[in-house]
Amino acid sequence: MTPRVRLAHRAVHGAKMLVHRAGFDIYRESFKRRFVYALGLHGVDTVLDIGANVGQFGQELRRAGFAGRIVSAEPLSAAYAALQRLSASDSLWTVERAAVGAAQGTLTMNVAANSVSSSALPMLARHAEAAPQSRYITTEEVPATTVDALVERHALSPGSTLLKIDVQGYEQPVLAGAATTLERFAAVRTEMSLVALYEGQALFGDILSDLTGRGFELWQLEPGFVEPSTGRLLQADGVFFRTES
Repeated sequence: MTPRVRLAHRAVHGAKMLVHRAGFDIYRESFKRRFVYALGLHGVDTVLDIGANVGQFGQELRRAGFAGRIVSAEPLSAAYAALQRLSASDSLWTVERAAVGAAQGTLTMNVAANSVSSSALPMLARHAEAAPQSRYITTEEVPATTVDALVERHALSPGSTLLKIDVQGYEQPVLAGAATTLERFAAVRTEMSLVALYEGQALFGDILSDLTGRGFELWQLEPGFVEPSTGRLLQADGVFFRTES
């Protein structure tokens, strides 16, 4: 490679890095201004983080300036260990190892190669084909709890708490396990699938109908998983706030 070619290569690489960094900064600024600002606007000072994985959402909250309390639940042993390490220095971040669903007890989790696609539900072919790294590689028996139990155990005040749900198709059981507390939460942020990716999951319209019927309004939609072969949006995150009475 000649010096001139090497210099051009470095310039292109540098430009790519700047574009990547700019995109990341734009995302972070959007997260801060649109989402975290809206939490403050609605008096949310606590986040109940269901399906925390290794703590990505909690970390992004902190980077965006959220200074309130975070309670995270994650069922998988390896992800939970990483979550513990990440949150250890944060006195306002509590973590618990548990799957969250309709009842307390134990649950069999299907563990994906990429960890983040792990679910209590069987994965459908469309998901595996769109993201081969999401295929299941093993199962793990995990402790299970409910939103209602977490609220009581951690002395949360739902009226100032965001319920965040990222459970790969298992949203309906999570909501069922919030029978006594859901309608008192200030906000809900949940992943919603536009097409079926897991067997037996509720879809976008089902969750939208359920939450609006319980007194929540959809405020924001953030695009998520996109099918590479078609460009079709498969999942999005919906942010709901309680309707003013």
